[in-house]
Amino acid sequence: MADENVTTGTSSSEWQAKQVYALAVVCLLIGLAVGYLFRGSRSPMPSVNPMQASSAPAASAAQGMGGQGGMGNQPVTLDQMKQMADKKAEPLLAKLKDDPKNADLLIQIANIYFSTHQFTEAASYFSKSLDVKPKNVTIRTQLASCLYYSGDVDGALQQLERATTDDPKDANSLFNLGMVRLQGKKDTKGALAAWGQLLRTNPQLEPAKKAQVEKLMATVRQAASTN
Repeated sequence: MADENVTTGTSSSEWQAKQVYALAVVCLLIGLAVGYLFRGSRSPMPSVNPMQASSAPAASAAQGMGGQGGMGNQPVTLDQMKQMADKKAEPLLAKLKDDPKNADLLIQIANIYFSTHQFTEAASYFSKSLDVKPKNVTIRTQLASCLYYSGDVDGALQQLERATTDDPKDANSLFNLGMVRLQGKKDTKGALAAWGQLLRTNPQLEPAKKAQVEKLMATVRQAASTN
């Protein structure tokens, strides 16, 4: 999502809208790229434009997999990352041939592709793991992240809505549901509803994370009231 410059003639309502969407982008990169905002321990991925992930360099992810981040000062391309991911996944894929319904193995493979921005491949393996264990809300939320980054907003929403149906208290899926509604559909009411449900059903949420959600909600409300 490209940065927008504020010109001298920008109206107050336009500025408020830009503020809320800028904040949403930051929170989206935290929530969707990591996929475990509220309860996971996965290391953050490099920030990428979710709708242009197929062309973004991925040097940081390469280093995370033991790569050198490119040749010289050149960043590693996603095609190169795909080759690295395929190589790293080879032994797991060999095991999968003998045990194709192994949900944990499928998730391991999916995570390799997810960590290298190969979201279509990651989505495929996350989906297969859900065929085996359909109630795994954490993985369904991760699948939604992959779909969103692949440009399938409706598919991401469908998965997140299923996740929040299976577990109406899951903070991570509720947070991401709000972000995708806001970013993908510009649905402020839907986003606020998801975050409101998050806060209502998680009274023991860490104060810092609760404050983050409340701040985001306040910014969205302010922006909506000026439009």
